[in-house]
Amino acid sequence: MNSFSRDTQQESPKEQSPRATARWDFLTNHAHVLLSVSQDSGIRLREIAAAVGITERSAHKILSELVEEGYVLRERHGRRNRYKVKPELPLRHPLVQDREVGDLLEVLSRPERLPGKGGRSNGGRGRSPGKDRATVR
Repeated sequence: MNSFSRDTQQESPKEQSPRATARWDFLTNHAHVLLSVSQDSGIRLREIAAAVGITERSAHKILSELVEEGYVLRERHGRRNRYKVKPELPLRHPLVQDREVGDLLEVLSRPERLPGKGGRSNGGRGRSPGKDRATVR
């Protein structure tokens, strides 16, 4: 097989190995760490690292940056730390700085869609997917 034919044959995402699909992600490791902490305030660094797929050292560095910037509060409880996310703070990127951290976490924390249920989820807000937002009170 020459390099041209190898480049033109693409596997579907389901056929690719986990290593091949792990080249990039839609979310940064900072977002993954923030999500982990928001879901479990008593989570340990090794658990964050395992969930995100990074080293404990990287998890510590990211979490420290989030604490320094005020996005996460760290409180010592005996030998453990407990964390609290500040959902009212704005997202950092200029394209989304008018949105809050809590908006992102809300979207990422929604229950997964059930298999076989097509279309978009309305997020459990009681609206029909076809309804125009302007008409809902």
